[in-house]
Amino acid sequence: DVQLQASGGGLVQPGGSLRLSCAASGFTFGNYATGWFRQAPGKEREGVSCITVNDGVTYYIDSVKGRFTISSDRSKNTVYLQMDSLKPEDTALYYCATGSGYKGGSYYTCPQHIEYRGQGTQVTVSS
Repeated sequence: DVQLQASGGGLVQPGGSLRLSCAASGFTFGNYATGWFRQAPGKEREGVSCITVNDGVTYYIDSVKGRFTISSDRSKNTVYLQMDSLKPEDTALYYCATGSGYKGGSYYTCPQHIEYRGQGTQVTVSS
């Protein structure tokens, strides 16, 4: 049974930090493109940060560069998102997803065809 278990969300003040975890069971991240996505009420879903675990290539959207760090622990089959200097606009439901990074003959670090998706974890940044 394949599962992605996301955890680590919560309420934090602006400038604070949180670390999200995405633990996989039933498969290994390997060459999958794995990413953290977020969706806030009334806004479109956006891919925040992605990683290909086998080669460590990462991707970040501009709004989180320098503040968020994605990493993985192969021994725990887990992908992390360290979020520092959080801002109110980071408030959203965050979830991890993994799948193929191939689309149109090119490879992307973020999954283009999601195969597995975890449940969301709420991140709220507010004073």
